[in-house]
Amino acid sequence: MKVRYMEKQQFQAESKRLLDLMIHSIYTHKEIFLRELISNASDAIDRLYYLALTDENVHYNRNEFKIELEVDKPQRVLKLRDNGIGMTREELEHNLGTIAHSGSLLFKNEQDKEKSGDEIDVIGQFGVGFYSAFMVSKKVTVLTRSFKEETGYKWESDGADGYTIEEYPKETVGTELILSLKDNTDEENYDEFLQTYRLRELVKKYSDYIRYPIQMEVEKTRLKEGSDEKNPEYETYTEVETLNSMVPIWKRPKNDITAEDYNHFYQEKFMDFKEPLSVIHTNVEGALTYTALLFIPSETPYNFYTRDYEKGLQLYSSGVFIMDKCPDLLPEYFRFVRGLVDSQDLSLNISREMLQHDRQLKAIAKNLEKKIKSELVKMLKDDREKYETFFKHFGLQLKYGVYGNYGADKDKLQDLLLYYSSSEKKMVTLEEYVSRMKEDQKYIYYAAGESIVKLDQMPQNERVQEKGYEILYMTDDVDEFAIQMMHDFDGKEFKSVNSGSLELESEDEKKEIEEKTAENKDLLDALKEALKDQVKDVRVSARLKSHPVCLSSDGGISMEMERVLNAYPGAEKDMIKADKVLELNGEHPVFAALQKVYEKDPASVADYAGLLYDQALLIEGFSIDDPVAFSNRICDLMVQANAKAE
Repeated sequence: MKVRYMEKQQFQAESKRLLDLMIHSIYTHKEIFLRELISNASDAIDRLYYLALTDENVHYNRNEFKIELEVDKPQRVLKLRDNGIGMTREELEHNLGTIAHSGSLLFKNEQDKEKSGDEIDVIGQFGVGFYSAFMVSKKVTVLTRSFKEETGYKWESDGADGYTIEEYPKETVGTELILSLKDNTDEENYDEFLQTYRLRELVKKYSDYIRYPIQMEVEKTRLKEGSDEKNPEYETYTEVETLNSMVPIWKRPKNDITAEDYNHFYQEKFMDFKEPLSVIHTNVEGALTYTALLFIPSETPYNFYTRDYEKGLQLYSSGVFIMDKCPDLLPEYFRFVRGLVDSQDLSLNISREMLQHDRQLKAIAKNLEKKIKSELVKMLKDDREKYETFFKHFGLQLKYGVYGNYGADKDKLQDLLLYYSSSEKKMVTLEEYVSRMKEDQKYIYYAAGESIVKLDQMPQNERVQEKGYEILYMTDDVDEFAIQMMHDFDGKEFKSVNSGSLELESEDEKKEIEEKTAENKDLLDALKEALKDQVKDVRVSARLKSHPVCLSSDGGISMEMERVLNAYPGAEKDMIKADKVLELNGEHPVFAALQKVYEKDPASVADYAGLLYDQALLIEGFSIDDPVAFSNRICDLMVQANAKAE
């Protein structure tokens, strides 16, 4: 019989100060301790399972492997057991006595040296995860027995002045951790880690996809046998419950996963009542190995366009949850995508709570961006109705992507954009528009404004539509800003129907307009003077056919851009103004009436100038500066017309 002994030792190489640093600074949330301890238990089982595969003298059935949780509420103790590889006395001292030494890392390095073809995921590579137990425990006891030995050992520490090791008659191979929880304080409630629902919640959150069952005996209630339903009697009983799913859906063969499986997983995982519009499931192996399961929602989340919305994908390392929303995995214009990435190749920081920004992360993000773009292009081509549903909810985000980053991403996104067509009466792509352009058409014409109905009635459309040219109607605030960033598509420049010159007149028409302008120079100057700072110029229009008047703009700021920019909070301090031009239809009876008024009484033309300008503003959807004056002018004209009639 072996002599039982106990040794009191100090932590090697590291002081109590370093241990305090690990306990209080490395981990952000105390609940992380359970993830770390379960991951260590899983690693221990992995190592024994690997030996069973490679050493004919080691015999273990994988189906017998498990991790167990046990709660002792009266004693305020939480226990965690595994039937993994266990530790010898030397390994106990080396792995637990030296902070930041990792048996898992050593095991992984040995595998790498052997260049084994059997892949074993080991995530406990830093050797500090065990010490997270001291975040919630005033004393930690480890009972362990190595598969190599007939006896076990007991390691115990309160984290303050070292640890003790003594022989312990453990009957089974594996390791048991006994955590004596700290006393509650005003700031911290450690009793939560004795609650079944809380432990179940933490396992589900962090360790749901550990490959071995995580089990716990839980208390449940049932109807007593023979109990009357009208007067039911209940009894409590205990049952061993497996808390984790073990095999994540994204690691199952795709052929075994149904659409219902994907939908159920998405709705449960991401708290969405609606099924996803599209699913992207991809496995990549090679220099970079990862699995991604992505979802495009069918509707815009209620807070999507607010500052409260956080983009990002869930991140797992070998099935262990690391981060809820990793923003670096998605570009801003694809922020609507939900899902997760699982990779064993990512470099994690020492606490495994955050990523270290490295080339692997960037490479995964780049691949995902291409995959999402490819899925959207496929949807646009193969299921137009579904794509239009997607664009209705997230098209605005794509437009922001075109405009953002100084237009650097326009080439990636412009073929995904849709706009309403004046001729097709439906949403069309820029590629489809260009394919229908007339042989003599130089520009992609568009109109920007409040609604399709109002845009369709704009006087400025007349000459463009007379030529048989299609017009794209743009109703989002960001549209014209995005158009400026794109500048052109497939070599065809964009041109607003409100721009200074549409370049649609024939030489004869140009000459006719020049003559009419010269003949009425004094009238046009008088109108311009009457409007002063309100317009840059007053011109005879080359774009109007049946309407008497309209507004156009010169320069880089359009009237729609003026409206959008001035609507932002604080804009009233420095109002943006477009260079407006009042255009008059030289062939309209109103112009002839202006000529007569000017001939008889040049001074009175000022009232008409204000009236025409206000009319043009109303047509554009702008409010007028002085509605009372506008109303009075109309009333005066009605009185004058009535007097002449009498």
